[in-house]
Amino acid sequence: MLKIISSIIISALFISTAYAADNDLKQRAQESKKVVKEFMQQLKGELQSAIKAGGPINAIDVCKIKAPAIAESLSGKHGWDIGRTSLKPRNPSNAPDTWETKVLNDFEARKAKGEDVMPMAHYEVVESNGEKTFRFMKAIPTGEVCLKCHGSDIDPKVKAKLQEAYPEDKATGYKLGDIRGAFTISQPM
Repeated sequence: MLKIISSIIISALFISTAYAADNDLKQRAQESKKVVKEFMQQLKGELQSAIKAGGPINAIDVCKIKAPAIAESLSGKHGWDIGRTSLKPRNPSNAPDTWETKVLNDFEARKAKGEDVMPMAHYEVVESNGEKTFRFMKAIPTGEVCLKCHGSDIDPKVKAKLQEAYPEDKATGYKLGDIRGAFTISQPM
């Protein structure tokens, strides 16, 4: 009888621990979504101001200078590594790592099956060199305004400035609703 009671207690502790771990991951995902929303709002505001002041050509400096500054500020504020990545990066320093590539390809497969890109996200715990890291990604859908710098029919002046700013640019040819890339967050555990 004592063995049965011990087994039940051990099972209950295991289930309780697993439940707590799952809740921790969900909480981390919720916090990550809030930070991504903050990043998106700041970036959108900067882009709208720049476009209003001088058209899409002004948006290039926002993405090149202000977006990394926003990411750095949020990274410092939260103690996480926060950024953007894409399968077709404009800036080579934003190229995806192996895990990000896998997730971006999964996002593309999910989109191909009809899933809405707007809420698309993924998270998991990744272990590397004996250290666990919570990883989170949120897809970035291509909006109408994005096409002015990321579409197929880009104004020649914008195209020239893009070539000057990003000689290795791969981030063109997108259509409305495509997955432009993703916000990516790494949290130490």
